[in-house]
Amino acid sequence: MIKSLAPSIALLALVISVAGSDATAAELSGRASVIDGDTIEIRGQRVRFDGIDAPEARQRCENASGKPYRCGKASADALDAFLAKSRPTTCVITGKSWDRLVGHCRRADGADVSRWMVQQGHAIDWPKYSRGKYAGDQAQARSAKRGLWAGRFDWPCVVRGAKCE
Repeated sequence: MIKSLAPSIALLALVISVAGSDATAAELSGRASVIDGDTIEIRGQRVRFDGIDAPEARQRCENASGKPYRCGKASADALDAFLAKSRPTTCVITGKSWDRLVGHCRRADGADVSRWMVQQGHAIDWPKYSRGKYAGDQAQARSAKRGLWAGRFDWPCVVRGAKCE
């Protein structure tokens, strides 16, 4: 029983430690390591970006010429390069999903990480969680044929075998 409580206790300790004097918004800040196009790790804690979905690490897409490429790797590489330009990364934690925290993250210069990923076509707006927050950014990326929108791809949630509602 005590062993099963360990992850919950660790999460509670993290929220308390990062909340500081403002208990309404827990923040986690530090140098981010990229796990994939919608997940980073800061100080040993994984944070999934709230409201977007990026290609899975193993996912293959087609470019404008119909040639397959590893779009999951391209997404993660683009995120890594973007974050490296302005450190540290700060995430406001909004919840938890599976084994990760969920949050809205910004670079040190204030740039919204999720918005940039969608604008560049390296991730998609996930209305189920974003309530359409990035829909306009996605429409612009799609119209400009940036990133995923330059060719063909399966929605990441489909690749994972999940519902995409």
